[in-house]
Amino acid sequence: MYRVFEALDEMMVIVEEARGVPMTANCVVPRGNVLDLLDDIKESLPPELDDAQDVLDRRDTVIGEARASAEHAVERANSHAEATLSSAREQADRIVAEAKDQADRMVADAQAHADELIRDAEAQADRTIEEGRREYEATTERGRAEADRLVEAGNASYERSVADGHAEQARLVSETEVVQAAHAESARLIDQAGAESDRMRGECDLYVDTKLSEFEDLLSGTLRSVGRGRQQLRSTGAVQYEQDGHGAYDDTGGHRYR
Repeated sequence: MYRVFEALDEMMVIVEEARGVPMTANCVVPRGNVLDLLDDIKESLPPELDDAQDVLDRRDTVIGEARASAEHAVERANSHAEATLSSAREQADRIVAEAKDQADRMVADAQAHADELIRDAEAQADRTIEEGRREYEATTERGRAEADRLVEAGNASYERSVADGHAEQARLVSETEVVQAAHAESARLIDQAGAESDRMRGECDLYVDTKLSEFEDLLSGTLRSVGRGRQQLRSTGAVQYEQDGHGAYDDTGGHRYR
């Protein structure tokens, strides 16, 4: 570009120093020098100017081609976007359906597992109650047997005491000075035998009542354990179902609701 400005300066000097034509504003310049300077200017001009002129000459064509290419690119982008959106919708629907199926299977499995646990708990409770009933019957039977034994022993002791008193009374009946003492001893022995019998009967009743109270506590503890187990099963099933986003369990029957 420097040579262009230098050649233009030289041309200005030539024009300024040129000989004028009389009676006109024209002048005579050396053609060869001016043409050489013009060639230098032309050669010194950057090729980008020529390319820019070509672009200017082909501006409408380039703009039309660019507009057509842009419209074609937009159409392809719209088509690709619609295809992508349709594919994404289909994939999303498929994922939602698979997730729903999996959630339904998980809920069904949890329900089946909960039902199985409830059946096992009920069976265990039935076995515990049956064992408790048998233990109660055995304890009651042992208590009755022990009571009968103690009563029988008390009656036997009472009868022996009465017999001893009667024998002692018969022995002492002929002895005047000890008749009163014999009667007192006989009465004492009879009272002692009766008190012993009452004591043994009271101990038997206390033993039976203690055993029955222990068995009652055992049954109450077992029933509370069964109730807590069933409540825990229902609570566990409800939490799992709520986490899956489908609902909860009804506390009255273990069935789900929405």
